[in-house]
Parts: sequence; C-alpha cells; structure tokens
Amino acid sequence: MESTTRRPSRVAKLPPRERILDAAEELFQSEGIRRVSLQAIAEKAATTKMAIYRHFETKDALVAEWMRIVAADYQAAFDRVQMEYPGRPREQIMGLARFIAEGLPAISHRGCPFINSLAELPDRFHPARQVIEKHKAHQTRRLVGMCAEAGLPDPEQAAAEITFALEGAQVSTQNGSIDQAGERLMRIIEGIVDRHRSPLGASRPANG
Repeated sequence: MESTTRRPSRVAKLPPRERILDAAEELFQSEGIRRVSLQAIAEKAATTKMAIYRHFETKDALVAEWMRIVAADYQAAFDRVQMEYPGRPREQIMGLARFIAEGLPAISHRGCPFINSLAELPDRFHPARQVIEKHKAHQTRRLVGMCAEAGLPDPEQAAAEITFALEGAQVSTQNGSIDQAGERLMRIIEGIVDRHRSPLGASRPANG
C-alpha cells in the first residue's frame, strides 16, 4: 500500500472495482471490519455506495473478496519459493519462513489480517471466515507436501510445528511480547526442519 500522500493520484487511475477494494483494504486494516461503513469506503474510493453495490452485493461479500486477495498473496509466496528453489524443499520451507519474518514489522502496527478478521467474525458461516478457513487448509496441504518432499519422516507433525511457529510469531509480534521475532522465527524453523530430518534414534547413545 502506497503512502496516503500519493494515494489520490493513484486512485484516480484505478478502475472502480479496484478503487473500492483498495479503499476497503486500507480501512479494514487500520480501523477494523466492523467499524468501517460502506459510506466511508465509498468516500475513500472517490465513488458512491450505489457503485459499491454494483460490484459487491453486500459488505460481507466485499470483506470476503478482500480476504481472497490477501490469501492469494500468501499462496503466491508458496509459488515463489518453489520457483526460486526447484527440487530443494528445505530451502522452500525456509523461504516461507523468511516471507513471514520479513512481514513482521508491518504486522507489529497493523496486525495480521487473518487474525484480526477472525476476531471480528465469530460466525463460522460468514463468507470471509470460510475464505480464511479454506485458505488455511490449502496452505497446510502445501506445507505438508514440502515437508514430505524434504524427506521428513512425519511431514504432518513437522508442518504442524512450523505452522505453530509461523502463526505464533505473528501473534507475538502483534502484541509486542517478543523482541527480535523475525530472527528468532528463522532459527526456530531451521531447528524444526533439521530435527525432523535427523534419523530416528540418532541422538541416542549406542548400546554396549
């Protein structure tokens, strides 16, 4: 997202639907979903509420579409590391960790969009919440696949530990409880991967 000082000239060049989504993202991130009205989005997008309804049937539909865009950014990170490190699943996993670690400074003052949205959407049948749950399930399947390709003996367990670390780092950064979260996260993920790569029983002393 570009700075607000440059925003008016950029907004004028965007098609109406993109202007609406751009404005909604900025407001949802900074003020929360519930507090932001369609009128506020219309004003920031330099359009009208009627125009919003032409593109999105309801505010819930607009929130869900925003979540699809956010989810696509995360899925694109998987695509990038697979292209950058073909046939090297360990480096792919570390690349994902780096993607999260590098995004932590933004989370420190804006929060994770998934975490923030889930907190505001208690209804399990809300379309945006369903988008998030589908995204998380797909992300888990891809991570399990990477762990399996890396030869980890229990890829589901390894993926679960990695997920706990990645998401825990985001929560800890958001609430300010851990310093140097990015560096610590990279070391933790590296430790998880290396530990799961170790042969079973390798750390045990030999008999006799």
